[in-house]
Amino acid sequence: MFGRLLQNLTAPDPAPLEPSDARLALMSLLVRLARSDGHYDSFEVARITAIAEERYNLDATGAKALREEAEALEAEAPDTVRFTRAIKEAVAYDDRVEVIEALWQVALADGSREAEEDALIRLASNLLGVNDVDSAMARQRVSRRV
Repeated sequence: MFGRLLQNLTAPDPAPLEPSDARLALMSLLVRLARSDGHYDSFEVARITAIAEERYNLDATGAKALREEAEALEAEAPDTVRFTRAIKEAVAYDDRVEVIEALWQVALADGSREAEEDALIRLASNLLGVNDVDSAMARQRVSRRV
């Protein structure tokens, strides 16, 4: 189902992602974060769906379908390093900061911070080339809204 995208993610020198593939890779990264602590709960599912609606201007049905595709891709996909590398190549810096915000939205959706989620966000931030200040500010913006 995701053969071309998975092949690109695992290639030694991947080609830049098409916009639809970049979108799916981002959503899969959100799913990976939500699953990282071993609890993929309804709060996180709802937050990921809402992010898809807001970020990609989708209706509820389209956002749910994208999230379900992302769940399937995440289960088959390579390591987080390749996800983030693909996103970094496809997305401008300001949008990558928004990716960090989206990760924090998912991490905080269930009302608690887990060490596994914090570690994955730190790794993703570093691999996406988002500096520490911008990453911390993204977390603070999300914390104020939650």
